[in-house]
Amino acid sequence: MQVFGLVGNPVGHSLSPPIHERAYAECGLDARYVTFEPPADAAGEAIAAAETLGIRGLNVTIPFKQAVLAHVDPDDLARRIGAVNTVDFSGEVPRGYNTDAAGARRALERHDVSLAGADAVVVGAGGAGRAIAFALADAGASVHVANRTVETATSLAEAVPDATGGGLDTLSETVPRADVLVNATSVGMDEDATPVPADLLHADLAVMDAVYSPRETRLLRDAAAAGAQTIDGAWMLLFQAAVAFEQWTGRDAPVDAMNEALRAELD
Repeated sequence: MQVFGLVGNPVGHSLSPPIHERAYAECGLDARYVTFEPPADAAGEAIAAAETLGIRGLNVTIPFKQAVLAHVDPDDLARRIGAVNTVDFSGEVPRGYNTDAAGARRALERHDVSLAGADAVVVGAGGAGRAIAFALADAGASVHVANRTVETATSLAEAVPDATGGGLDTLSETVPRADVLVNATSVGMDEDATPVPADLLHADLAVMDAVYSPRETRLLRDAAAAGAQTIDGAWMLLFQAAVAFEQWTGRDAPVDAMNEALRAELD
């Protein structure tokens, strides 16, 4: 039996186990997905223990995504983002990847959102915002990062190709001419809160919210009312899991089955 898992603190709320377990069942794999909750300062020990135990692959979540970077061999994208959310133990050394970036890109592509040459706005410059900004830029979009702390936005913009950064006040200038808007903040977990004023949204916009609970955030409701295309955060969660599955197993992920399992948990 192959064992995969999730390391984080806390992990009790995670939707990863049912998504991955459904994928293993769908593909007829003799595999299990388990969770580990080490102390918040034990990233190195967690990776070493997983390797000793023969764990085949790990997902990594808060608070370990940045700390794990020093204990694996990260690929170029994970190094640029500065965070790892997937570890593969199949080689001589643990390899680190960031599937949040690919998850965001594939979620948009699933909904036929063209990124090459697009003007994109990312709200938030934390871990999710960094991954999404790099994903959009690598797909050929021009990216503007808007963040409450201006210095964090401009620092990220300096690292991302063809990007600009600024405070939330820049949304009034950038959103009306944008093709793609992604909320990468936790604003929206409160159903009445939104990071983007409704009057900035328009029908030529594709709007994705990384928040997946609630599935229909205030931002997505406002975007739909403006005639914009909307993509809920569960799609990004789904595809980051699918990319990790493919990295670990070398198989195409059974995305439809994984999506069914995820939606069942959210409903």
